Amino acid sequence: MSAGSGNGAAAGIGPEVSPEDAEAIRANLAAVETRIEAACEQAGRPPSEVRLLLATKTVEPGRVRVAIEAGARLVAENRVQEVRPKFEALSDLDYERHFIGHLQSNKINALVPYVSCIQSLDRLSLAKKLQNRLEREDETREVLLQVNTTREQSKFGLDPEELEGFVREVSRMDALRIRGLMTIGLFTEDLELARPSLRLLRELGDQVREMNLDGVEMNELSMGMSGDLEVAIEEGATIVRIGSAVFGNRPPLDQVPPPNPGRRS
Repeated sequence: MSAGSGNGAAAGIGPEVSPEDAEAIRANLAAVETRIEAACEQAGRPPSEVRLLLATKTVEPGRVRVAIEAGARLVAENRVQEVRPKFEALSDLDYERHFIGHLQSNKINALVPYVSCIQSLDRLSLAKKLQNRLEREDETREVLLQVNTTREQSKFGLDPEELEGFVREVSRMDALRIRGLMTIGLFTEDLELARPSLRLLRELGDQVREMNLDGVEMNELSMGMSGDLEVAIEEGATIVRIGSAVFGNRPPLDQVPPPNPGRRS
């Protein structure tokens, strides 16, 4: 099985997902897809330009399976400890796997075999260790560079002023394929207050594109979540990361049992 994808015959939902819950997930997924299509129409963009990414932090594999079998094709984890058991439980399905959480250097080996793209590359020390790990195995991975466009101390990511130098450094690492940028916009009920942090990512992407560096592409802008996807699409998002709008509110982490890779979900 290649990193970041799984394929095979689809399996059943699993005993832990009730028919009612499964139907709710399908309905929610369809509703989000409708929102994306409407936002694209409002922004004058074809819906094919925007992909829905399922953010599955703390979501049981059986519930993720329902969404994949309903048509979702891009799934991402925030926590390395969930990656192996969850993705192995879903390995018979055909979908693309990303990582969107903060990655600690000591967890690189546990993550790399399971994902095709790391959306949260934000420091040179991590880039160097990823390069070394991939180089040893003669492999490559796609990466998005995470930028802290809100400048909040509570968030990870590069300061916008650091991006140009960081891109130049990472572009020299042939195992890392830069494909775009990622940000977490401002959390606010007033979506217009979130707009500048999303617009900034698009502007930064344009600046990187103008650098015209070999091996660097700016095809992806990963921004926007359940509450602000419409504004993100207006500002140029190509990936919107959706969790609660499909799966409902997440339970507290201490109430979530770890996925069991030995049991089909």
